[in-house]
Formats: sequence, structure tokens, C-alpha cells
Amino acid sequence: MAAIVRAARAHGWAARHGVRVAAVLSNRADAAGLAWARQEGIATGSVDHRAHASREAFDAALAAEIDAHDPALVVLAGFMRILTPGFVAHYAGRLVNIHPSLLPAFPGLNTHQRAIDAGCRVAGATVHLVTPELDAGPILAQGVVPVLPGDSAEALAARVLAQEHAIYPAAVLQLLLAGAGR
Repeated sequence: MAAIVRAARAHGWAARHGVRVAAVLSNRADAAGLAWARQEGIATGSVDHRAHASREAFDAALAAEIDAHDPALVVLAGFMRILTPGFVAHYAGRLVNIHPSLLPAFPGLNTHQRAIDAGCRVAGATVHLVTPELDAGPILAQGVVPVLPGDSAEALAARVLAQEHAIYPAAVLQLLLAGAGR
């Protein structure tokens, strides 16, 4: 999230393209990203998933909070909850996520260790549109890093994160300029 905000500011997205980060939302009121966004003067909000009786109820409350900001694009960053098909359909074509593997390889969790265990020579990150099937939406961008001899999951994760910070802002801007959601 911070990489996208920094890229937007550094490259003048608002002045050049009429694009800005409208808000940062979380399901955890104590999320570090919310504090950072507030310091940056960005609107923030939270919807506690534990306060809702079902995934559908949480997703409806989250959608209402998102819709209050009228976003052209909904960008997931560090959001570790599976969204319901109804939520995904509500934002179809304008809901984006990043995943720390070269999808379709290694959807889900523990991607770095799984890549090492599989003997992969490269790993990376994938920006994709979100669909109801986990980590299976159309690929928008990928960034590749080598898997080095003796790599730990943590070392590999750090290299992949650097790629994420490069490809995610670029993919978000490209999707917005292509008219996502509008």
C-alpha cells in the first residue's frame, strides 16, 4: 500500500492522470497501514470482521465502507481474508490483488518455502484481477527474482517484496489509465 501511495506521489498521478489514493481500509483497526495512511493525510477506515455473523455480512459492511469513497479501483494490499463471490462480483474488473508467487504456481500461503521445496530456479510476484477462485484471476503483471542456492523463505520473500513494490504501482496505474471500473 505504501509503495503505491509513494509511487502515486513521486510520479504525480493526481496532476498527470487525475488519479489518487482515495482511502486505506482494513479489517483491523490497529493495522500499521492505517496509522501510516493517516500520517500521510489519506482517509482511513476499518470494518472488524469479528463484529459480523458471517462472511457475507462482513463483506457487505466492507463494500459499504469502500463504496463511500467511490473508488475506480479497489486494490488489496496485505488483506488476508478470502472474499465472498458476491463481493468479488460487486467489484468485477476493478478488484486487484498481488500474490507472492508466479501464478498459477503456488496459490495460497507459504509460497516462498513451497517454491524452494519444489526446486524452483525463479520465483516472484503476480498482480492479478480478483475472481471468486483464489489467486486465479487474469494476470496483469509479474516480477521475477532468482531462487539462490541456500535461500531461506525469508531471504526469498525479501527479494520478492522488492519486485512487488515495483510492479504493483505500475500495474495499478496501467489498469486505471485503461479505464478500469469507469
